[in-house]
Amino acid sequence: MADTRADAATPANGTSAAAYPLLTLTTLMWAGNAVAGKWATGEVSPQVLTTSRWAIACAVLVIIARRPVSREWRRLVPHWRRVMLMGACGYTAYASLFYLAGTHTSALNLALFQGAIPVLVILLNLVVNRARTTIGQVAGVVVTLGGATVAATHGDWSVLRTLSFNVGDGLMLAACLFYAGYTVALPSRPKVAALTFFSAMAGAALLTSLPLLLAEWLAGNLIWPTAWGWAVVAFVALGPSLAAQLAFMRGVETIGPNRAGLFVNLVPVFGALLAVVLVGEPFGAVEGLALAMVLCGIAIAESSARRWRTRQGW
Repeated sequence: MADTRADAATPANGTSAAAYPLLTLTTLMWAGNAVAGKWATGEVSPQVLTTSRWAIACAVLVIIARRPVSREWRRLVPHWRRVMLMGACGYTAYASLFYLAGTHTSALNLALFQGAIPVLVILLNLVVNRARTTIGQVAGVVVTLGGATVAATHGDWSVLRTLSFNVGDGLMLAACLFYAGYTVALPSRPKVAALTFFSAMAGAALLTSLPLLLAEWLAGNLIWPTAWGWAVVAFVALGPSLAAQLAFMRGVETIGPNRAGLFVNLVPVFGALLAVVLVGEPFGAVEGLALAMVLCGIAIAESSARRWRTRQGW
């Protein structure tokens, strides 16, 4: 991951302006993953979807990333355990739990829980790395997790007394924790080109998904894709898994990680809109409150972090 101070050195020119629609399209594809998770139900099983998406992504990367990988793969070999662990947590576990959650909860909740990832990163960074945390960031964490709680309980506060949460919401929270852990580990990743590292991660995701695919088959839960299932597989492989990741890397290179990272906050917004428009899910006062709390929490945390970086001269 690039030094966050790179933002200060990024020129505001026509090239940087071109990154904005690219990053917006990136977050739209990531939000579309929530809809794909719902559309996959009954059409392709969660683990077949997870393994297939990375198999297709790896096949494409063999073509487009062959040269950088051939130059740098030796630098990755000493770190193969870390690469496998990061791929297993950030890509395999996250995707597997994400699609399994989609069989139990709404696309809207999938999108809202994704919005909690930035603040979960702050929380894990505090616990694992003892990273400095401002009062504003703590407030952002509380507000965002409050929004996720509203989404999970659907406004029924008796759920908190009985602890009868929807199992899909619990799975989605676990998925977000895995991805937040992967994000916290990114600064210490092997120092290779972003495309090389992403290719290694995709390969690790494919390999670590195979035991879970076998477990799904042995449990009798495996569903090979229907015609519609293959369409979903193709979308998540070429869209959220590949094109969005490459576009995001390009956006970070163009305008820096701080400014590019802010676009991730659009995921719950686009996800909520797509859930209503494409899946036909209801959007009432409770859903509106949950979305508002998630976005407000992110805004509070981001604003606090930005003020702190300004004081530090970043």
